[in-house]
Amino acid sequence: MIDKKELVDMIEETELERMHEDKDVWEKHIYLDNNIVLIVGYEEEENPDKQDPEEETVKNYYWYWELRDTKKWDVLFENHDNDFSFCKSEMGTYSDQERMEDVVGDIDESEVCGWSEKDLIEDISDDIADEVVNWLATIK
Repeated sequence: MIDKKELVDMIEETELERMHEDKDVWEKHIYLDNNIVLIVGYEEEENPDKQDPEEETVKNYYWYWELRDTKKWDVLFENHDNDFSFCKSEMGTYSDQERMEDVVGDIDESEVCGWSEKDLIEDISDDIADEVVNWLATIK
């Protein structure tokens, strides 16, 4: 069985790939022993309101992870609880924080998204690894 430190390294070092062209979904596929793949990704929260391109828009993203059987692609375990999230501010075509500040003034993203402190995979990789190691222990 894989140890936690090795799993954390794999979670942090595996590249994210865009999964859908019509939706903002990114995933890492980490292949483990015994025909199991760990999928770690994030997706944009659906926002039914039409956004005004002249106004600042905040997009929310949620991290998720799951274990799947590589042969049948059945979900063995999953965490789609939206416990870890982050957001990004956009203004029209400006999404880079510094360029946006030039357009709309100083923006403190922590004020816009005060609950959002989990935007880097390194921020949550230990939490993911803890849960996945427990899942793997129940499979053995």
